[in-house]
Amino acid sequence: MRRRIYWLMPDLASARQAMHDLVQARVDVARIHFAGPEGMDMTGLHTANVWQTSDVVHAAKTGWVIGSACGMVIGLVAGLLFPIMGDDPEWEVAVLLGVLGGVIGAWSASMIGISIPSTRLQRFEGAMAEGRILLMVDLPRSRVQDIEALLQTAHPEARFEGEEQQVPAFR
Repeated sequence: MRRRIYWLMPDLASARQAMHDLVQARVDVARIHFAGPEGMDMTGLHTANVWQTSDVVHAAKTGWVIGSACGMVIGLVAGLLFPIMGDDPEWEVAVLLGVLGGVIGAWSASMIGISIPSTRLQRFEGAMAEGRILLMVDLPRSRVQDIEALLQTAHPEARFEGEEQQVPAFR
């Protein structure tokens, strides 16, 4: 698991310099994410994508749980009341419909979640609306202090906004 640190950069020039400093410090570009106001030209920055800016992951997890539960219930009813072969309950139907329900639930919920802004970034909406740029860096625990010290020293104009303890590898 990685940790995500948040910094608010005052302008594009500062954000671009921070990107350069992080790359020089051997932080993988894929682990650096910038989010800014709608319509801002973020050329030269690794902009955040839907994995960082939307609630798609949370929605997919919720959809998987709800879809699996619904599929399992329907599968149990179908397996008990309408056996395909013989008179014995068919438990495989419950498992199959549980998995199928989970997949369909995750897919449909993620389609909704992709359009919902991330709850993790709500606290930064005001600052981004004012023109500031949010920097998110996903780091192994062993590098967090070094990178925070680097950003604090090289970018006194930036403001440290906190750390998230556990960031999934695919986010």
